[in-house]
Amino acid sequence: MKQTYRNIDDVLRSPWADISAQGETPHKTDRIYRSTRLEDSIYNDVRKDDTDLDALENEAKAKLSTFPALSRDVYQSFYSLMPKKNDEAALSGVAQKFNSRIMDHITASEDYPTIKNICEGRDLPAYEAASEFITKTAGELDELLADFGGDNGAPSTLEKLQNAEQQARDELSAMLERIRQSKERNEALEKQTVEAANKAESKHRQVEAVSKLIDATAAKNKDKFSALLSRTVKSAAEKADEVKSIIGAWGNDPANMERSEVNTELLKLVRSNPKLKAISDYLGRFREMFAKGKKNGYAYGRGEKYSIELGNDISRAITSELAMLATPETTPLFLRKYQQKQIKQYRRREPIYKGMGDIIVCLDESGSTEGDPEAWGKAVALTLLDIAADSSRKFALIHFSSEGSFKTDLFLPGEYTAKEKITAAETFLNGGTDFETPLRAAMELIENGGFENADIVFLTDGECELPQAYAKVISEKKAEKGFTVTGILLDADSPGMDFSMKPFCQKIYRTSELMGDEIVEDIVKTHI
Repeated sequence: MKQTYRNIDDVLRSPWADISAQGETPHKTDRIYRSTRLEDSIYNDVRKDDTDLDALENEAKAKLSTFPALSRDVYQSFYSLMPKKNDEAALSGVAQKFNSRIMDHITASEDYPTIKNICEGRDLPAYEAASEFITKTAGELDELLADFGGDNGAPSTLEKLQNAEQQARDELSAMLERIRQSKERNEALEKQTVEAANKAESKHRQVEAVSKLIDATAAKNKDKFSALLSRTVKSAAEKADEVKSIIGAWGNDPANMERSEVNTELLKLVRSNPKLKAISDYLGRFREMFAKGKKNGYAYGRGEKYSIELGNDISRAITSELAMLATPETTPLFLRKYQQKQIKQYRRREPIYKGMGDIIVCLDESGSTEGDPEAWGKAVALTLLDIAADSSRKFALIHFSSEGSFKTDLFLPGEYTAKEKITAAETFLNGGTDFETPLRAAMELIENGGFENADIVFLTDGECELPQAYAKVISEKKAEKGFTVTGILLDADSPGMDFSMKPFCQKIYRTSELMGDEIVEDIVKTHI
């Protein structure tokens, strides 16, 4: 061992004397982020009974001692509204070299804003996303550590050396304190102190050497490391979005993202069912459209419902816009918005016959609609079910395929369960296509089933024609009962002709001409 210090005077003039005089070394933490007691309590609750993650962390801890702290920090960075970092000086060496770099990459990732948007303040998606990240990272840990330090033993080596350095420093500090307290010179103690100082210096240099090696290897493998972690963060973002989609689609309260037993079971059920999973991808988004549509509704005048549009009709300007005329400072802003037709003003919703009546959806479940058209159509139907339920209206879903093949699911206000919704979503008749069968079933509901105030939404891929004789019957019934039939032609992948629906539909939307979301937005506005 190199003798840096030859006598006690060398030691007393060294930085070690100043460090030891400062007393005990502050406790180092492996946590990159600080967390409140409330946040810790929430985390402990959502983490409870997750034995799989416990086992994964214990296994990974053998390779990276700070892995459990990394797991907690990932959740903190996703969940906390304002994540706050610990000072770098307060971090353990391994946390500085490994955990800190990983967390910095997460927060700089292009997928991080997406994760935050979904997970902030929501413990279920935050936990699911963090678990996904940690699981993927544990699986790639050997490669990840090799990218850092040249081999996966670098964290262990660094930690052992830092512990040895700390032990040597503590021994040196104790000896220096004894020398300070001693009234007489003790040559034996001075000799031991010089040896302790050289040992501490040696361990410190070893720590620096390993740290530089880790830094150099990390810089050399930066792109590889970045690509690996980017894939992992992306996977976490997809998991968060999946949770949002599933709970948003099937939860009784889409805003409730707590890790409750109900939500956990719902995730498990939908994830194991490809059909429900496919519907979720649309339904969660469509339910958001409905929620936004409700917020954008305004009562005006005698209570008629209005939505908001941009224009320069002062007679229909909303109050907050007119308020800009009250002060000289904001009047120019009002005039500029007026010239640019950017004033927020009321726009009355166009009435469509009954508007707020019951809803009957006829959904084509022929073999040709299987897959994405089926998922999209069911998501539209279930969104209309939500709209009907919100205003205590009756709803019926008529599944149809070949002649005589149909199934009617009735949803009366307050009289159905989430399980019945899921059962309806799982139904698929297959077979051919016959328009007359579902329309006869719809007429039966309107005439004898208590749906006399209903309008019909008819979804199909259009591979059928309604017999002329029955088309005439439908025309007469519409005139008599005053209902409407709105058609949605599922022809996005193979644009077809809409002639088959014209005999009985007042309005026809075509997925080949409009984006699916545009159709749903218009349908939502029509029925709320």
